[in-house]
Amino acid sequence: MTADIDKTAGGPAGTPPPGPGAEAIKAIPVRHYGRYVSAAVAIALLAAVVFAFSQGKINWGAIPDYFFDDRVLTGMGKTLLITVLAMLIGVVGGIVLAVMRLSKNPVTSSISWFYIWFFRGTPVLVQLVVWFNLGLVFEYINLGPFYRDEWSDFMTPFLTALLGLGLNEAAYMAEICRAGLLAVDEGQTEAAHALGMSQAKTLRRIVVPQAMRVIVPPTGNEVINMLKTTSLVSVVQYAELFRVAQDIGQTSGAPAEMLFLAAAWYLLLTSVFSIGQYYLERHYARGSSRQLPPTPWQKVKTNMFALGRPKGGTA
Repeated sequence: MTADIDKTAGGPAGTPPPGPGAEAIKAIPVRHYGRYVSAAVAIALLAAVVFAFSQGKINWGAIPDYFFDDRVLTGMGKTLLITVLAMLIGVVGGIVLAVMRLSKNPVTSSISWFYIWFFRGTPVLVQLVVWFNLGLVFEYINLGPFYRDEWSDFMTPFLTALLGLGLNEAAYMAEICRAGLLAVDEGQTEAAHALGMSQAKTLRRIVVPQAMRVIVPPTGNEVINMLKTTSLVSVVQYAELFRVAQDIGQTSGAPAEMLFLAAAWYLLLTSVFSIGQYYLERHYARGSSRQLPPTPWQKVKTNMFALGRPKGGTA
């Protein structure tokens, strides 16, 4: 037979086995010249931007002088406070609206649809200004025996920012939560009902924990977006980070530098939030991924060990 296989040699019959001194195959990597060109262009553009800013009339020393100023830190604290409280309103309201939207009751479903349609269809800046100027329409706020006061005293800049951002965020979180709930297989709900669980208990114990894997990533993006959107509340006189930076810039004679300072703080805060989002997503991926994605520190260690390996071999 011409196609006999030599089992000992691992190849066709008659093929001599590789000797101990046989030359190993040398793999030559393909050169990607396009990558080198694009990298050079990117570095050149970055160097041009850095050079342009270095030649501008910017007092870079003013930024570290005011970076930890008490007014800046207070404004940053208010930014974080309004971010957390507005997201809390948005998440709770979004869950309620999502459940209402999925309800078989046409009244509650229609109310939820109208809320989402209205708040997603109008700019958040317009909503903030409307809340702030409702005193032109209502002279008093009257809640019967519980509370009664002039609208101008009731609608403070803080409450305006909280309602404007929180109620708007609830509309977006409603769609995120609805997508997460719909991502859970209906068989899970049917099995829970077959075991005698109520609708509320099924949502709390079965559906919502599985939906979190879908809900968490876009919710993390919404938190970061909310942190940056808080800069809009400066128009309603709320003294958050951006407003404080503008005030300091007007009094110190360094308006552009204080804007750079505010941008640096926003970058720092969003970076911290992004790290928290990464680990939260990693936590909820445990039930769906066989192997969890490496953490940033694991990636750094892997790259360090890879650099330390000799060429053509392993460490």
